Amino acid sequence: MNTISLGHWALIIGIALAVMAGFTAIPSLPAALFILGLLVGLLNIKEKESTPFLVAVITLLLIGMAGLQIGGEVTALILNNFIAFMAAAGLIVALKQVLTAARSAS
Repeated sequence: MNTISLGHWALIIGIALAVMAGFTAIPSLPAALFILGLLVGLLNIKEKESTPFLVAVITLLLIGMAGLQIGGEVTALILNNFIAFMAAAGLIVALKQVLTAARSAS
């Protein structure tokens, strides 16, 4: 299995877990979503995709922080799980961008 395939599976599994956890309790879900998010950030997001990806992550985080979860408790749980998953991916992409900027500045 190559890294691109692994990254795509991490994305699919992370989204599926975030949605399923809206309907049922899954033990250790935050840790699983965090690890899957790290894999997505490392393996899926390339240099040219990083800016649009980070804008999307920022938008998701703002929606989650503003409490704009419309649609009931299940929708709010799904959104919160998805935000946790994508925040980990955003962390990796942001760190890669900082390292790239620091490398090009020197």
